[in-house]
Amino acid sequence: MIVSRTPFRISLFGGGTDYPTWFREHGGAVLGTAINKYCYISVRVLPPFFEHRHRIAYSEVELVRHHNEIRHPVVRAVLGEMRPETGLEIHHDGDLPARSGLGSSSSFTVGLVHAMHAFNGRMIGARDLAQEGVHFEQDVLGENVGSQDQVWAAYGGINVIRFNSDDTFGVAPIILGHERREALREHMMLFFTGISRFASTIAGDKIANLNKRRKQLQVMREMVDEAMAILADPDRPVDEIGRLLHHGWMLKRELADSVSTPEVDAIYEAAREAGALGGKLLGAGGGGFIMLFARPENQAAIRARLADLIEVSFDIGSPGSRIVVYEPDGLHNR
Repeated sequence: MIVSRTPFRISLFGGGTDYPTWFREHGGAVLGTAINKYCYISVRVLPPFFEHRHRIAYSEVELVRHHNEIRHPVVRAVLGEMRPETGLEIHHDGDLPARSGLGSSSSFTVGLVHAMHAFNGRMIGARDLAQEGVHFEQDVLGENVGSQDQVWAAYGGINVIRFNSDDTFGVAPIILGHERREALREHMMLFFTGISRFASTIAGDKIANLNKRRKQLQVMREMVDEAMAILADPDRPVDEIGRLLHHGWMLKRELADSVSTPEVDAIYEAAREAGALGGKLLGAGGGGFIMLFARPENQAAIRARLADLIEVSFDIGSPGSRIVVYEPDGLHNR
């Protein structure tokens, strides 16, 4: 039995500049954090006593004779490339809903790739793991996704990720003292809007508009450096991050009509009226989770205004993908 644990993430600044269409020409950068909510993938040999060869369990259960019959696109792609010699049972569990803006799709991909390498008796480093996640999502499946989520899933941490025009990337941890880190965490609130969406569709709208929104994306890229400067200076109040997030919210809404909806706008405005300094609709947009940034003393009023939404507590800076169960005995019995 192999079990991988891979974190979800909250992206704060620079989203949109991690699309290859953009960073191959202009470079890109994002700032954010992995959180202590996870995707778990288990892989084990399926004993040869059944009519099916593979059993795949996620929100559906698939029983198939050949990997080409698998409906889940990521599992089909990964098994098609890695070609396991035995039948497999692959099981997914997630702490939070899929298609909700926390990078869950990439966490699934990276977690599955990690588990399959462990199944095959191979260790893989964070950089190679992130690159393989990008490969499967962008090259094999042709999804309209950026490159940050795979890196967060593999590396974890509170980082700035820089994307270069030659498709390389660098990960720089943000060094925060305990009090500064706690202040950042205590200002962040996470709510589920109740709306699930397909990020690739929304991202496709954004990608189509990239050349028309160069000014917005350049400003969003510059916000990464400004946020780093705020966090690095203990004399600057953490509140400034909230105001910068509000500026980013207004810019992101200009990238495509599908980024926000009247329902999401109403949630954000209600939170602002109750004291939120700013916020971020996580992921490509259109729904999912919304992160609000507010002084601790104002958070009770925000919770009261958003009482119909589910709030999720979380911590920041969680580690990247890990193999948490490795019991290889019997894995490769033929």
